[in-house]
Amino acid sequence: MAASRSAGTRRAYSSAWRGFETWCTATGHAALPAHPAVVAAYLVAAADTLTVDGTRAYAPATFGKWIAAIADRHRSAGYDNPCGHEMVKATLAGVRRDYASAGERPRNPRAPLLTSDITTIVDHARRSAVGWASEVLERRDTALLLMGFTGAFRRSELVALECRDVRRDRLDGAHVQIRKSKTDQAGTGAVKALPFTNRHESCPVCAWVRWLQLVAAFDTGGRVAVIRLLSRATPFDSHVCRGALPAADKSSPLFRSVRKNGNLSDTALSGAAVHAAIRRRAARAGFDPETVTQLGGHSLRAGFVTQAFRNGADAHAIMRQTGHTTPGMVEIYAREHAPMLGNAVTDLGL
Repeated sequence: MAASRSAGTRRAYSSAWRGFETWCTATGHAALPAHPAVVAAYLVAAADTLTVDGTRAYAPATFGKWIAAIADRHRSAGYDNPCGHEMVKATLAGVRRDYASAGERPRNPRAPLLTSDITTIVDHARRSAVGWASEVLERRDTALLLMGFTGAFRRSELVALECRDVRRDRLDGAHVQIRKSKTDQAGTGAVKALPFTNRHESCPVCAWVRWLQLVAAFDTGGRVAVIRLLSRATPFDSHVCRGALPAADKSSPLFRSVRKNGNLSDTALSGAAVHAAIRRRAARAGFDPETVTQLGGHSLRAGFVTQAFRNGADAHAIMRQTGHTTPGMVEIYAREHAPMLGNAVTDLGL
């Protein structure tokens, strides 16, 4: 039963359950099994909780996660699910309606990074790299940006990649094996293709090869091998994606944290680090602070869908790369980030 949930979901459910259990102890209620009225009262109390500056402490989406955690704990313990009761459902709906009416804690989706944004950030990262430690970080971040954007990856998929998961294809560019994802917890797997592009500066396969060179060097010779590789590296003024591939440890993580001294970690990069890297690179490239605060790990995936829609791709073609199962989910990006596309308002003749 525990293995049916991902590690992230188990951690989130455990945290949510501890919060509910603590509240029940403080208020004198039984947490397991819980009466529906207790769960409803917990939601109301949480909705009324304010921060020091007077704003709501919790977003509406958070309540849905708490309900799922409470329901999961009851089911696993063999009790009836109190969250399925109409009292809980109506309370949750009322809380959400109250939030909406007051205009508090609205949904705040990540802003997309389009093709021009990605190329601007990558170009600045390369031009501003000074010293071997800075070059190591540039190669990693460039590979994250270009691969994440063209592959429409979730950040969880990016950080889960191992060296063996990416292989070059002589026709397509590179094939990336996604062993498991948010919507594929059973591990059926999927393959995403990263294309050879006309310009070497924005070629995701070139970015992958250049980063893989450092990973292979570090795995075989550590810091000394990385410095030697960078000191002898030729200027990146043409494609490197069709040359010889370095032999990296196949089971080692592809994307790793980089310390300030340029040393690579042996462990995989975290999702939070991907989020931070995107914001850091955008800020350094001159994006205004307000835009930077709207960026995050999902900006690459959202940017792919938005750019594809703007370029005339249909929903099913986009779903081939994103892995979405229904067109409706893809259309959300069009409504939020490209609302004029296919909109009859453009044909009013005004």
